[in-house]
Amino acid sequence: MFAVACVVLLLGYPVAFTLGGVALIFAFGGLAFGLFDLRLLGALASRYFGVMSNELLVAVPLFVFMGVMLERSKIAEELLEAMGLMFGKLRGGLGLSVVFVGMLLAASTGIVGATVVTMGLLSLPAMLKAGYDPKIACGTICASGTLGQIIPPSIVLVLLGDQLQGANTEAQLALGNFAPDPVSVIDLFAGAFLPGMMLVGLYMLWILFSAWLRPNSCPPIERGPGDTEGLGSRALRVLLPPAALIILVLGSILLGVATPTEAAAIGCVGALLLAGRAVAEGEGQGWPVYVGGSCMVALVPLVTLFDLRMQRDVVPFADAAAAVVAGVCILVMFFGVAVSLKRVYRSGILIEVMQTTTKISAMVFVILLGASVFSLVFRGLGGDKIVADVLEALPGGAFGAMFVVMALMFVMGFFLDFIEIVFVVVPIVAPVLLTMGLDPIWLGVMIAVNLQTSFLTPPFGFALFYLRGVAPPQVTTMDIYRGIMPFVLIQIVGLALIAAFPILATFLPEALFG
Repeated sequence: MFAVACVVLLLGYPVAFTLGGVALIFAFGGLAFGLFDLRLLGALASRYFGVMSNELLVAVPLFVFMGVMLERSKIAEELLEAMGLMFGKLRGGLGLSVVFVGMLLAASTGIVGATVVTMGLLSLPAMLKAGYDPKIACGTICASGTLGQIIPPSIVLVLLGDQLQGANTEAQLALGNFAPDPVSVIDLFAGAFLPGMMLVGLYMLWILFSAWLRPNSCPPIERGPGDTEGLGSRALRVLLPPAALIILVLGSILLGVATPTEAAAIGCVGALLLAGRAVAEGEGQGWPVYVGGSCMVALVPLVTLFDLRMQRDVVPFADAAAAVVAGVCILVMFFGVAVSLKRVYRSGILIEVMQTTTKISAMVFVILLGASVFSLVFRGLGGDKIVADVLEALPGGAFGAMFVVMALMFVMGFFLDFIEIVFVVVPIVAPVLLTMGLDPIWLGVMIAVNLQTSFLTPPFGFALFYLRGVAPPQVTTMDIYRGIMPFVLIQIVGLALIAAFPILATFLPEALFG
């Protein structure tokens, strides 16, 4: 069943209907041979209703909206220009700027396609013009664009966290623990932060090493006479808004002020204000957006430091005053949001963003529904028991099983998208691995880094196709393929480091949440 699904996917059929269709064919085939109980399909209704009522999954369309809106708001263009001028004098500096901007976009958008395309359009011509080796330029852009897979807030981590919650509960119940400690997406966000920063550091070290080894491959860029005037204030103006949004979204999640869904809503409002600011710069009227954004930032400490519930019998003066200030901040923030909405609607950005968000969200959820059918039939045919027996029989115990699963996911990443792997493979193998005593957060981070590599590996690495679509004619497909090879090796090194030192993934969750 699994092999047939992979073959049909490679033939180009839509993922969701392939998963659901293959599962139904094997279900009726199993029924004919007395191997499958068709009554199991009656559980589909409750599964679908569970997906519809899962508040955590609301974060997916919200984070998609946030990412697409930021991508359309020209924030990447401003960041690349400012960072290029700051680091461009250094040999390899433009490459470092691309990685740094990729990191910021990853923490604010989380959408690989949008990041790679945007950076390919903006930075690839600049790097080629500066004399960069096309292979290094292409590899840097592709690798930096995939950081959105591992650096939170990431859609992959949201979907993976949702799957690991169920897998961990199932594994703990199988071990006889009827009150398991929950594993949340917040834990996964915290666990993925340090490994994400480690990958950023490894990318930068490779660029600096390449510049030292082959100076002509990463030359410094020449600044014009007026390029350095007011560079500091310009960089601060460009960096401050997205940095504030990242701190607001990530900080509110990691400090426990907001759930991922609530933080995603904050991110949507912030992205809308940033887009309104970008449009306002052409109109010269940015003050409503700045005031609205300041009030949104001010709301976080007010909600954190004061009890704003007014239904109490006795409300202290400090809480009452804070509630009044919060009410004023909300009104002013709504004014800024209304102004931004009007501007992005008039510019045509809003309709485009809403259409893209709807398409991406629909794709994710229809794949989830198809994968639910596949998982149910796979288990009904006894596939989960076969997987458990095979993994438990492997030499090396938990390490051997983990190695085989990581190798399987790595190879599958050559041909399948991360969504299929998360929805099909993780529910099958994760419960078995967790019953062997593996840490669920460490396991989730390992899977996330492995899935990030799938965007870079030929023949179907999506980041490669995104860049190929916007690269100039003089950049060949082989330049792109050869350019990403060192970064794929870096990914494998990063995976090995996380495997050897699990504290990289577990330290921050333990420090923040105990």
